[in-house]
Amino acid sequence: MNDTMNHSAHPPAPRRGLWLHWLVSGLGLWILAVVVTYFTQNTNLLPMLILLGSFLVPGCFALWAYERHGRALGIDLLLGCFFVGGVLGVLGASVLEYYLLHPSVRLFLGVGLIEEAVKAWALILLVRRHREARGLRAGLVLGAAVGFGFAALESAGYAFNALLTERGLSLSGLIETELLRGLLAPFGHGLWTAILGGVLLAHRDPDGRFRFPAPVVLTYLGVSVLHALWDSMNGIAVWLVYALTASGGQRELFALGYIPRPTNEQKHLYTLLSDGGLVVVALVGVAWLLALTRGRGERRAAAPPPQW
Repeated sequence: MNDTMNHSAHPPAPRRGLWLHWLVSGLGLWILAVVVTYFTQNTNLLPMLILLGSFLVPGCFALWAYERHGRALGIDLLLGCFFVGGVLGVLGASVLEYYLLHPSVRLFLGVGLIEEAVKAWALILLVRRHREARGLRAGLVLGAAVGFGFAALESAGYAFNALLTERGLSLSGLIETELLRGLLAPFGHGLWTAILGGVLLAHRDPDGRFRFPAPVVLTYLGVSVLHALWDSMNGIAVWLVYALTASGGQRELFALGYIPRPTNEQKHLYTLLSDGGLVVVALVGVAWLLALTRGRGERRAAAPPPQW
């Protein structure tokens, strides 16, 4: 069945390629803001710098998904999912993680399960009255919007924390954090929630009711595991480095809960494993997304032409 889209009247849709224009222009403005802040030391510019750097990449990629696959859904629904869905997701995750999670080896898995659940809940809440918002394509676009909104707000928090240090405000820490999270943004929350949203809305009934069959549940568990692996990759890399290369003295310290001073070779191996692990998790997510979209295209091609 073809995805159902809303063809009712909407505000004028943004022109194609606007996402790239915003990305290039926004990057230029962010660099300008960094330079001005550095030379003037004007702390009043820091909130603008944090918000611009945190929202630039997630916002542009959400707009790209809308331009490519979801223009018939309407820009109002996309913006609602991005901003309202992002806020609801961050607030819901903060409350649940505060009350439910405690330091343990299962901490990151708990984070993945909670954050993917609250983002899915936010998506359901925002599209519950839009019965036309169903099908894989609609779910991919709107799920990505919720995920990217979550990522933008989360990145703003990380940038703010990086700014505050024991020695005062660290502009370099803020810039490094925003650059790193901006580069990784397309492969995190937006990707995972797009996958889950696509499967969720693909199984939505024509009357608007949501169903949670095995594919939806398994997809939720799968993206939660990807999320957990992404968040825990630094710890996994540390454990692998010492499991593979630690000396006797280092193993004793590690068993007592201390991280001994690494050698240069161990530092290089840690970088390889941590960065390589993130690349692997990102590739799995992208491959999963491509498999969903290609499988959908193959089913359409194999379906007989409609009878009018």
